[in-house]
Amino acid sequence: MHEFFKSISLSHKTAPLAVRELIALNEDESRQFLIKLREFFGASESLVISTCNRTEVYYSSPQNLNREIARLLLAEKGITSTEDYLPYFHFFDTQADSVRHLFEVCTGLHSQVVGDMQIPNQVKQAYQWSADLDMAGPFLHRLMHTIFFTNKRVAQETSFRDGAASVSYAAVELIEELVGSSGCPYMAAAGASSPSVLVIGLGEIGADICENLAARKLNRITLCNRTRSKADALAEKHGFRVADFANLTEEIAKADVIISSVLVEKPLITADLLSGLNSLTFKYFFDLSVPRSVDVNVEQVPGLLLYNIDHIRTRADEALSRRMASIPQVEAIIDQSIDDFNDWSREMIVSPTINKFKNALEQIRKEEIARHLKNMTAEESEKVEKITRSIMQKIMKAPVLQLKAACKRGEADTLIDVLTDLFDLEKQPTDASQNFH
Repeated sequence: MHEFFKSISLSHKTAPLAVRELIALNEDESRQFLIKLREFFGASESLVISTCNRTEVYYSSPQNLNREIARLLLAEKGITSTEDYLPYFHFFDTQADSVRHLFEVCTGLHSQVVGDMQIPNQVKQAYQWSADLDMAGPFLHRLMHTIFFTNKRVAQETSFRDGAASVSYAAVELIEELVGSSGCPYMAAAGASSPSVLVIGLGEIGADICENLAARKLNRITLCNRTRSKADALAEKHGFRVADFANLTEEIAKADVIISSVLVEKPLITADLLSGLNSLTFKYFFDLSVPRSVDVNVEQVPGLLLYNIDHIRTRADEALSRRMASIPQVEAIIDQSIDDFNDWSREMIVSPTINKFKNALEQIRKEEIARHLKNMTAEESEKVEKITRSIMQKIMKAPVLQLKAACKRGEADTLIDVLTDLFDLEKQPTDASQNFH
């Protein structure tokens, strides 16, 4: 197989968060980088994936441009000491390794949370950017659609997508189960589209909670943090509301769900603080802090329910166990998909030869018919046309089948050379739309 497809990867497995943040690309930067890959390196097909956990570039080129592309990426992000950052990248120098890595990334095998359900949508978005810029040709189109079909099989045939395998995701999933508008009669009667959620504390877990709330389209969200600037930044990103930390009690009174992940030495939210609440419906507290930030005694207040981090973690651990147990099944599906894709990819290598062979036979057929047309009636001419086309198709059948079989064995080059010499195929034009690598 021709080695055209290669890639570079910088991810949570190879680089710390501070480095990943430096190199991450937004949508505009990703689109511009695709254009520069074409302008600088002549890359015919490219894909740029950039999330909080990874920035990766896939491209088609007969040359190995991995290190050059990594240097260009670093330069685009204003990093001049490029050699210091190259060790953070993983370079995939073969098509087989690049294709497998992309399959595994897209299915969530390499995500921080195994089986991450956000990555397929992020990859689809990246693919759309390539398609918009005419940077997705036959190879990348076929590869991406094979991957999307593989993802559907993984979701339908395994437990790899089941449940929420991270604390923050499990908390948001549980919120939807408990107080989602479809499951809460009070909210449905009030016409609310989603519960009112107050997020207190915006450290790592709090920030992850915000990402998952946004992904689930929960939009009545208020952020409350001791450092107001951090709350403002997250609120601007997701379209959330910000409240002053000094007004915490009033904000708790207005919320249906309170998620607390603040670092405190003793509980911040107590039964005494909440004793004056006159709630018309249940109010749910999710304490994701260690040590606890919500006193266990709050459940003594009528209408208040508390879920601590152990409840959520148990839920996440169970989901993660099911996902981990599914990995061998997921890998088997990926193996099968890659085999199918490789068969197609190998056949594309001989496609130009098949087209030239067909053109050569068609040229011979037309020349011979032309010699006798003047002596034939219209009816005779039509019969000859039909007969000669049928003969040509039968002559082509065996060589084409042999070529495709040789492709699967990795032995197509010899047959290509034989056909080229026998029929002088070098002189035949190749349909550009069929010339796939």
